[in-house]
Amino acid sequence: MELKKSNRNQARIRVAMQGPSGSGKSYSSLLLAYGICQDWKRIAVIDSESQSAHLYSHLGEYNVLNLSAPFTPERYIEAINTCENAGMEVIIIDSLSHCWDGDGGILDIHAQMAGNSFTNWSKVTPRHNALVQKILSSGSHIIATIRSKQDYVITEKNGKSVPEKVGMKGIQKDGLEYDYTIVFELDIYNLINCTKDRTRLFNSRIPFKIDESVGKKIKNWCKDGEGYKDNEIIEMINACKTFDELNELHKNQPYVRKFTTYLNNRAAVIKGEARDYRASLNGQAV
Repeated sequence: MELKKSNRNQARIRVAMQGPSGSGKSYSSLLLAYGICQDWKRIAVIDSESQSAHLYSHLGEYNVLNLSAPFTPERYIEAINTCENAGMEVIIIDSLSHCWDGDGGILDIHAQMAGNSFTNWSKVTPRHNALVQKILSSGSHIIATIRSKQDYVITEKNGKSVPEKVGMKGIQKDGLEYDYTIVFELDIYNLINCTKDRTRLFNSRIPFKIDESVGKKIKNWCKDGEGYKDNEIIEMINACKTFDELNELHKNQPYVRKFTTYLNNRAAVIKGEARDYRASLNGQAV
C-alpha cells in the first residue's frame, strides 16, 4: 500500500448521455469525445446500434467496434478491453442500454433462468456489476449513451393541441447514474440539461447543445483547471447559490482562489439573498 498526493491529472471522466431516440446521443457523444482528446483516431465507438456509428464518419476518422447480440456484460467488457489495448483515449459505448434490456442482456438472461426469480438476481447481478467496475476502472475516458423510455405529452402550438415525444426513465439498472461523473439528459430538440455534475462545470438550469468546447472544458477540469479563461472561472463563481457551494468550489478548484474579489462579491450576494429570504418569511408570519 502507498499513499499518494491527490492529482486530478489522473482523473478519467465518466459521462452518461441519456435521451429518447432521435435526441442526438451518438452525435453529441462524438463531439464531446473530440473536445476531450482532440484526435479522432484516438476515439472508439462500441456500436450496438446496428452500425449507426458509421453515419457520422464525415466528422473524422474515429474507430468503430460493431457489437452484435448477445449483448452480455462479458461481451461489453471484452469490447472495452479491445479499445483500451488499441490505445483509445475516449471510448463511447453506444448504447449501454442493450446490455440491460437487449437480446442476451441482463433482463433477457434473468427471464430465461429456471427457478426462483428473486434468487436468480443474485446470480446475474454480479455479472452486471463486473461491467460497471470495468467502466469505472478503465484508463480511458468513457461516454455511455443510454436510451430513455419514450412517452408523449400534449402541448399547445399555434392554438392547436399536438403530441410531443419526451424522454422518461433511462433503460438501465436503477441507480446506475450515481456511478457517473456527469449525467447529460437530451431532449428531442438536441438540447441538454445536466442533471448530475461532480465537476461543477455546468449550470443545471440552463439547457445547451454540445460542441467541441464542452469536451475541452472537461479536459481542462481533469488538468486542474489548466487553460480556463477568466470569464469561465467567474461564471463558475457566480453559479454558486449557497455558501456550501461556494466553499466547495474554493476547496476543490485551486484555480479560482486568485479571484478573491469575485469570491467575496458572490459571498455578499448570497448573504444578502439569505437575509431577504428570512425577512420575507418573517413578513408572512406576521
